[in-house]
Amino acid sequence: MLALTRKKGESIVVNNDIEISILDIRGEQVKVGISAPKDVPVYRKEVYLQIQKENEAAVSLDSVEMLKNIL
Repeated sequence: MLALTRKKGESIVVNNDIEISILDIRGEQVKVGISAPKDVPVYRKEVYLQIQKENEAAVSLDSVEMLKNIL
């Protein structure tokens, strides 16, 4: 993991087309802005993990249904 120090108004560029900017800092909260191409999904980690969990559940259910249909 790369750890960088940034101040309010400063940015980081990833892969030439994604910019992560520090918009505001208040106490322990940091407001981050992300500019990325529309085809690049950007999620909060807890949302991403929930999507992954639901996708895994859907695949498992589809597999069970497919096996039932075969039998």
